[in-house]
Amino acid sequence: MTADPPADAALAPLSTDDFDFLDDELDAMREQGAEVPQWEFCDGFMTAMVCTRRPIEPQEYWPALFGEGFSPAQHMEFVWRWRRRWRQIEVALDAPDLDALEDERCLQPECLDLRGAIAALPEDERADAPGDGDIPAFGQMWALGFLAAVEQWADDWAPPRDKEVAAMLEDALEAIEVLAGDDTAPPAVSMYAEDGPPTVSEQRLEDFGEAIWAVYDLRQLWKSLGPRVQAARRADEPGRNDLCPCGSGKKYKKCHGA
Repeated sequence: MTADPPADAALAPLSTDDFDFLDDELDAMREQGAEVPQWEFCDGFMTAMVCTRRPIEPQEYWPALFGEGFSPAQHMEFVWRWRRRWRQIEVALDAPDLDALEDERCLQPECLDLRGAIAALPEDERADAPGDGDIPAFGQMWALGFLAAVEQWADDWAPPRDKEVAAMLEDALEAIEVLAGDDTAPPAVSMYAEDGPPTVSEQRLEDFGEAIWAVYDLRQLWKSLGPRVQAARRADEPGRNDLCPCGSGKKYKKCHGA
């Protein structure tokens, strides 16, 4: 797999069965004692990598997400579905003239209303379930996955020198950070079942939408800037920690290289 999967018609969007397979594979990895995140976290992590300023290669992100022991060759079905989801996110983020979240082309983060799922259980089963404070809010794990990728490749997410662009970056990341927090507003709707007990607030839905638009801003911001370019040093120029050639006895960075 490459970090920039080709626009291949065979990379069809994932179905419900595909997502179930991914969940089962992650469960199986966990049984081996590995610290493996849930798919929602992985989906957020992947979305951030699609947006990152430079292409992140598989040999970089597999260990970061699943540990050093992960072998793509042993998880080919998982990797194939991963590539399809990656492509699906790319297509959604690059869709032209997108101005409404209701547009079927819009990015659809893979988020589960776990609180809604538990609230929909029979009363006797709910008695043994953890309380809301121990269950991630809607969209929370996805946002945490996104921010984990930003932290993993912090140099690639460093603010640019242009203050206006840096402010845009900060605003977009703040919108995702809001979603990474808890949903403490009064519940109004269920995202698990249309007629289920309310577990998600109206404010949360607004924050969720703002986070999606923030992802679009980040994708366009980094695409417009391109990969960070490191300034090349002239061959005859001393390193910053070398002695200055003027003979002062100071390091170059403290003398003529200041």
